[in-house]
Amino acid sequence: MQNELRWLARVFEESLARQFNGSGDGDGIAHLPPPGLPGTGTAYERFVAQHKLNDTERLALILALSPHIAPGFLDDLIQDKLPKAGDFPQIGGSKGKQYRGVIPTGETALFLFGGSGLEKRFRLQQIFGPEHLFTRKRILLLEETPSGEPAMSGRIVLSQEYIDLFTFGKVIRPRFSLTFPAQLIETRLDWDDLVLNPQTLKEVHELEAWVRHGKALLEDWNMGRRLKPGFRALFYGPPGTGKTLTASLLGKYTGKDVYKIDLSMVISKYIGETEKNLANLFAKAENKDWILFFDEADALFGKRTNVKDAHDKYANQEVAYLLQRVEDYNGLVILASNFKSNIDDAFVRRFQAIIHFPMPSAAERLKIWQKAFPEVTRLEEGVSLPAIAQKYELSGANIMNVVQHACLLALEEGTKEITGEMIQKGITKEFAKEGRIG
Repeated sequence: MQNELRWLARVFEESLARQFNGSGDGDGIAHLPPPGLPGTGTAYERFVAQHKLNDTERLALILALSPHIAPGFLDDLIQDKLPKAGDFPQIGGSKGKQYRGVIPTGETALFLFGGSGLEKRFRLQQIFGPEHLFTRKRILLLEETPSGEPAMSGRIVLSQEYIDLFTFGKVIRPRFSLTFPAQLIETRLDWDDLVLNPQTLKEVHELEAWVRHGKALLEDWNMGRRLKPGFRALFYGPPGTGKTLTASLLGKYTGKDVYKIDLSMVISKYIGETEKNLANLFAKAENKDWILFFDEADALFGKRTNVKDAHDKYANQEVAYLLQRVEDYNGLVILASNFKSNIDDAFVRRFQAIIHFPMPSAAERLKIWQKAFPEVTRLEEGVSLPAIAQKYELSGANIMNVVQHACLLALEEGTKEITGEMIQKGITKEFAKEGRIG
């Protein structure tokens, strides 16, 4: 990386000499080629080689990276060669809110590329165009400028993912924040721990097949011409029936990160803010192969209403925006809801999979009870799990809450024996939470 910075410095000095002193040999980048890649196997080196970056692309990349790895680098170069105070619009550059050094802009890149002639300038600008690798994969972008200002005055923004990759050697998972209202969900359980009815489990494994082979289907089998990118699935059924666990297991067994969206941080009462929050989220997720899981999706993907006032109008616009954004996402999107009927019909028509998670049957409840208790515990003589499973209609989550409550009572009493009374107290507590009598 140090060699790349030295090369950038040489090109910058040559460009400054050409622009302000009338010296230099013209197009600095043309006769100052980049250094050879040393073969050390760094993430930056692999990236340059994998994508066969030309000199201009490589210079743009190291220019965008320079403020993150060498603060003050551009400032020192400018002050050394141009000691007099003043603005030099030819060089471009901008200041940040907290970062006090020069942040390169599109104009800075063109200055280094030697793009002074109009024809060459227009050609070089294509490196920031929508069809370029940098933009398509959201690697390097030009920040949007205020209305009426030249687009090339926008700051060059290098994706945080690639900043992490080039500096730490790996991509660091995004942290939960206002700009990324989603949390990574993981599980230590296995498919064998998930108790579902046979039809639901069959449909879940069909969905798993898409996660494993969807890319091959679209690219290797050339179905990308006929099928839209990504996959959309609806999980519906009562709370506690395994929807979130299933999403976690899909990620675990296919090697994908699963992010659960916090809708309370996405939805805003202010016009346009919900769309903005979602745009940020999907932009972050694009090309990452993440599974996005929207729990209690009714709040965001609910049915559109008849327009009676401005609020209804903008609420319907939000749903329309969501519909488009979900359709464009090239990964798996899972919406979870208690009731299928709560989801807008426009979304339902676009789901490739609609999977029902019903309340477990007595036989399925028995399996959950049998798997739920820790191995170190024993059941009191006379406790009949088949009888309990038959008598009490509980979801998997309810049963786990009962087992947790019973185990805590046993620990409090200093015993490893789970009594019928302990289980009954847990069941009564679960029924009371839901306003039922157990």
